Amino acid sequence: MHYHEALAEEIRTSTARLLAEDVGPGDITAQLIPERQWARARVITREAAVLCGVAWVDELYRRLDPRVNLTWHAADGDRLAPDQVFVELEGPARSLMTGERAALNLLQTLSGTATRARAYADRVADTGVRLLDTRKTLPGLRLAQKYAVTCGGCHNHRIGLYDAFLIKENHIAACGGIAAAVREARSIARDLPVEVEVENLEELDQALTAGADVVMLDNFSLDDLREAVARTAGKATLEASGNVSDTTLEAIAATGVDCISIGALTKDVKAIDLSMRVEHVESR
Repeated sequence: MHYHEALAEEIRTSTARLLAEDVGPGDITAQLIPERQWARARVITREAAVLCGVAWVDELYRRLDPRVNLTWHAADGDRLAPDQVFVELEGPARSLMTGERAALNLLQTLSGTATRARAYADRVADTGVRLLDTRKTLPGLRLAQKYAVTCGGCHNHRIGLYDAFLIKENHIAACGGIAAAVREARSIARDLPVEVEVENLEELDQALTAGADVVMLDNFSLDDLREAVARTAGKATLEASGNVSDTTLEAIAATGVDCISIGALTKDVKAIDLSMRVEHVESR
């Protein structure tokens, strides 16, 4: 399945799952509101953020009640200022209240991912390095978080275990060496990229000789990263990994590596503080 088709399917299934999780057989508190009560509400962010999750919220309310109308004042990837109203909703008051938490949970998590990605991307915007996510994603939100990473200006590594080879230490040991592992990968799927994780310069040389497309330099020192760039001389894409933080990112980028993978983009994201406020209620 094509990535965009998979993402569209993920939006449909995840919103259905979230509504089932939260609403279950019915929102008993919303039943306190008269059925014919109509309301308008707006959602604000209490902090600076990068928006992500528009399609998820649209689909969630479409499933919940098609009468709810959403007016977006920002798009995925846009920067939001504190107290900015970025979406307004109008429809049956019961439905607005029922969908509130599920919608905000999606927005705050995906916007948190996009915001963190943007913060990292901005730090190296004047370099040619590409920042990559990893498979360290929140369970059940793989494609959603990887989409959010791109909204923040970073890039996706492989989506899962099926779209690229990533040969790590245990694979190398089980296969009998780097050369044997790369050779076997080529025999299985010649059209997929082959990446090898190495822990020192000697293993880098082996990976280059074996013809790896990408070499992941795991926890290399800055001096060894620079040496790796010189030795590789464009024969493979070099990806720095490990020990990447706010304090080390720019120095790693300055070594000349092509990519830097950062698990923190997705694995320990801080949710953005959002709030929905009802502005007007009337009977219809």
